[in-house]
Amino acid sequence: MQPYFLPYIGYFQLIRAVDEFIVYDNIQFSKKGWFHRNRMLQNGKDEYFSLTLKKDSDFLDVRDRRLSDSWASDREKIVRKIAQNYRKAPYFETIFPMVESIFYFPGQGLFDFIFSSLRTVCRYLDITTPLTVSSTVEIDHTLKGQDKVIALVKKTGGRIYLNPIGGFDLYHPADFSAEGLTLQFHKARPFTYPQPGDAFVPWLSVLDLLMFNPKEQVIRWLDNFDIIIKDEQEN
Repeated sequence: MQPYFLPYIGYFQLIRAVDEFIVYDNIQFSKKGWFHRNRMLQNGKDEYFSLTLKKDSDFLDVRDRRLSDSWASDREKIVRKIAQNYRKAPYFETIFPMVESIFYFPGQGLFDFIFSSLRTVCRYLDITTPLTVSSTVEIDHTLKGQDKVIALVKKTGGRIYLNPIGGFDLYHPADFSAEGLTLQFHKARPFTYPQPGDAFVPWLSVLDLLMFNPKEQVIRWLDNFDIIIKDEQEN
């Protein structure tokens, strides 16, 4: 999977559902992705919050991108914004120290920052799945897309590849089957929980979920998903 910043619960469902979770560090960064941004609740509506990055080539891999030179002050603004938006949330006092530990990570590398945040949330949710950095797996890293996925799964001894439902049209079960592998897709089931505001805003950052729900309930929701099998005849 791509390394996402404080992603929604489906990402953590996926981590807990597998025996090994491989996080791409040698994948091209995209401004339109979820590498450096997510959404939180503000005045009953969703609001983006983003990590500020040092200006650099758009063609660099995630592991080669750096947080901005002004990050030390920029993160203070984000942390204050989170505090302002969630101060009245029932689990603010429990979760906010974790938020601070995530944002005050000492390094400047974008991937290292995200990887550390994923591990922090996993520890809180008692998720013990090993997290592997893709570049440490000895494969041909010039491979792209599905070919790279298959190489990673085979090299690490996997038999089943579980991918988010968003990639349903990107991967072909017959190609996995030809390599002795099974392709499956993860789809999070919708659910709601109490939020301030007139209407529930779904699939926000896991940060929102943790602020409004007890740890035990969030852990129960980690099983709230379906496994989808794609017919080999589908393109």
